[in-house]
Amino acid sequence: MKHTWVVMALFCTTAAWAQDTEAATKSKIVALEQLWNQAYKSGDTKALDSILDDGIVLVNDDGSVQTKAEFLASVKSSAPEPGAQQQQVAPESFNVHVHGNVAIATGVMKVKGVEGGKTYTRRERFVDTWVFKHGTWVCIGTDATPVLH
Repeated sequence: MKHTWVVMALFCTTAAWAQDTEAATKSKIVALEQLWNQAYKSGDTKALDSILDDGIVLVNDDGSVQTKAEFLASVKSSAPEPGAQQQQVAPESFNVHVHGNVAIATGVMKVKGVEGGKTYTRRERFVDTWVFKHGTWVCIGTDATPVLH
């Protein structure tokens, strides 16, 4: 009987630790997603470089694919001039699913900006894949798909 209680206590402790770890991971991913949005809006390629894996696969809302270097170059070239209107990114929904050392962030965001001198507003569904690598979370894949309705 004592053995059963020890096993149950160990199981409950492990389960509680796993829930705490999962909650901490979700919080970390939420913070990283917020950092990504802010860095993208402000053209902060240094911050983006720190959270994107060198081998990341970026699938854009038009179906094109970019490497990390191509993405950072596009962010740098489209950085807003001082005083210019920045692109606005507002999450409408957000969820994080944790699977060990992998976290999948999903949601819908509203994007407003200026492209070719014309303003636009669009909604996009996104999927970002994060992995815990060398002691830190980095994004290894992202996809944005237009929401048409």
